[in-house]
Amino acid sequence: MRRTSFANSECTLACSLEIIGEWWTMLIIRESLSGYKRFEEFRENLGISRNILTRRLRHLETHGILERRQYQDRPPRYEYHLTTKGKDLGTAVMALAQWGNRWKVANNKATPVAFNNYVTGAPLEARIIDTSNEEAVPFNAVVVTRPDGVVCHPGKDEMDAVQMSVSR
Repeated sequence: MRRTSFANSECTLACSLEIIGEWWTMLIIRESLSGYKRFEEFRENLGISRNILTRRLRHLETHGILERRQYQDRPPRYEYHLTTKGKDLGTAVMALAQWGNRWKVANNKATPVAFNNYVTGAPLEARIIDTSNEEAVPFNAVVVTRPDGVVCHPGKDEMDAVQMSVSR
């Protein structure tokens, strides 16, 4: 069965998933964030077939997430480096790993990577930040505004869900 393409969607989440939504993609990005750069490293660490890895690396390169750099002439060999756009996905990888750890989705095993502060070594976690004051906000304080202007409060219990129209 062929999946639906979101490439022309007006939703930034749908368009983002068009680029990074295939599960091998996020694992390649995780490996890249962990310092791996070479085709064989990705293949061995992930247990991914050569043809799928080739397609995923090309896809990430096409979308400006990875940059291919030649490190050997004969035979030609390349490394794949995260671009700034690719490094920005680190927050998403960290948040997914954090969610997986919290909900024990890997049979009580922790994520294979840890995220720590470079300077202090302290563990890091993804947070929602209020841009007006740089303070962390709990999810129950978040409201989501749909394209039709309806505001939903998903952090509230279903019984207390708040929906109101917002004039645009």
